[in-house]
Amino acid sequence: MIYPIVAYGDPVLRKKAEDIAQGSDLKQLIEDMFETMYQAHGVGLAAPQIGKAIRLFIVDTLHLKEEEEEADTEEQYIKKAFINPVIIETGGEEWTMEEGCLSIPDVRENVNRPERVKIRYFDEDWQLHEEEYDGFTARVILHEYDHIEGKLFIDYLSPLKKRLIKRKLQKIVKGEVNTSYPMKFAAKEIAL
Repeated sequence: MIYPIVAYGDPVLRKKAEDIAQGSDLKQLIEDMFETMYQAHGVGLAAPQIGKAIRLFIVDTLHLKEEEEEADTEEQYIKKAFINPVIIETGGEEWTMEEGCLSIPDVRENVNRPERVKIRYFDEDWQLHEEEYDGFTARVILHEYDHIEGKLFIDYLSPLKKRLIKRKLQKIVKGEVNTSYPMKFAAKEIAL
């Protein structure tokens, strides 16, 4: 099942997500989230982005592996679900990369993030993992983790950058944007 992506302006994107009861059957939801993410051409998707304020997100950077193999990098690639994740630590140099978000279409801006993340989480079989990631995969994890904390990538922008994208954000809130994937809009004015 493909869910509509919740657009910027919906309160669920600003709510700190709730822990999921251990042992809950999330396999169908996770499968649906992957299907939704692929249909929207994303590399990550958090439950709040489909209107569910629970601590769950998915990441798939595996499809990028072929592109990077030609560049001869040591990048880590994953396809995983992260249930009730907790970031243990971040580290390394902060680096800048342009980010976007399925909930904020047509807005892309440079964001600084640490190069490494250590995270503890449950998988869809409720097995506990503690792992460290770096590079692009760490960035995607940190971006999706922000979603379950009620934070968006635009929160990292300077006040000037926020003013420059204000009109685009208001258009998203009103549903005045074209995407190749279904969206759910808040359809109201919001304070930026």
